[in-house]
Amino acid sequence: MRSMVLTVEELATAIHHKSGIPMEDAERNALFVMNLFGYDNRIIDNVLESEDRGLFYMLEEEHILTTEREEVTLYDGREWRTHYWVLNKDMITKLALGFKSRREDAGEQNVYEGLPPEAWVAGPSAQ
Repeated sequence: MRSMVLTVEELATAIHHKSGIPMEDAERNALFVMNLFGYDNRIIDNVLESEDRGLFYMLEEEHILTTEREEVTLYDGREWRTHYWVLNKDMITKLALGFKSRREDAGEQNVYEGLPPEAWVAGPSAQ
């Protein structure tokens, strides 16, 4: 059974694959997210700055993050809601492993094998 420890590389690969943003940006976003989560699976929404929530909403749309909330009744009868962001580790792992295996499968194919013999003949610029 695979450990549920998530790496920055796995998260970056999942973000890149799911959202289509360049890998460099996906790595930067993954590092930011992992720095916030640390070793935990969820964080309280209050730790985010308003401009950072855009990234979290995008990751939620891609099913990389989910949300939870807890409601507690205060001593005076009022309800207190706490909102959390949760890493969807199953989806992240699925995306990261699926993308990695597709890249490995593509790498095993020799792209030159399918070329016809005339492709190896020097063209007019080589004469």
